[in-house]
Amino acid sequence: MQRLAGKNVLITGASSGIGQAIAIRFAQEGANVAINYLADPAEAEATRAAAGGRSIIVQADVSREDQVKAMFTKVVDAFGSVDVLINNAGIQKLSVTENIEMEDFDRVLNVNLRGAFLCAREAVRRFLSQGRGGAIVNNSSVHEIIPKPKYLPYSISKGGMENLTKTMALEYAGRGIRVNAVGPGAVVTPINKAWIDDPKARGNVESHIPMGRAATAAEIAAVFAFLASDDASYVTGQTIFACGGLTLYPEFRVAWSTGE
Repeated sequence: MQRLAGKNVLITGASSGIGQAIAIRFAQEGANVAINYLADPAEAEATRAAAGGRSIIVQADVSREDQVKAMFTKVVDAFGSVDVLINNAGIQKLSVTENIEMEDFDRVLNVNLRGAFLCAREAVRRFLSQGRGGAIVNNSSVHEIIPKPKYLPYSISKGGMENLTKTMALEYAGRGIRVNAVGPGAVVTPINKAWIDDPKARGNVESHIPMGRAATAAEIAAVFAFLASDDASYVTGQTIFACGGLTLYPEFRVAWSTGE
């Protein structure tokens, strides 16, 4: 089934991990895919080769307004229009709050939240000028609603993304533009290599997940494909948590509060 046939899609941070899986899934569903990357063109080319079809790579730092504008121009020049934006680019940095350097704080917020806004604003401008609406899907996190100690800037950025998603969805609902988000939990991707490759650490992570396992990147990409497609034509302003039940307060699997 090719639910995205002929759609022109820009995916930020798409050279590895969830972004790479999204690019591959969307190409399988018939989309023309623009693969954004920051620093490694070889990695982006590998993603483009895996995606196949009519796909391109485009370099940009999403936290830079001039580079975001140039990126959208390149995508439109290549495809003729932009129909879907996937705001996937994101970073995080481990630090107890009292030791966070402002440079690190700013960088996380600039990529994760400022970048999402800059790309979403540019996408909306294109959607409106094209006159046929469009879809934005933001890659958020379970930490949109679950605090993540030692990752304060990341948690703030994902909390902000929830409001960005809802506010833009409400603002443009009457103009054919849908804005949604996906909130992944633990996912097997290169960014999580430290615990994925350590059986003890992985067991500890997965012990907190009601479904008992981490997700594959392909499972998360499937949720993005749904929200970007016309199957979700009446869905806007929502975050779908693809988290194996992490947002269900897993510590309450045992009724410890009542003694039963």
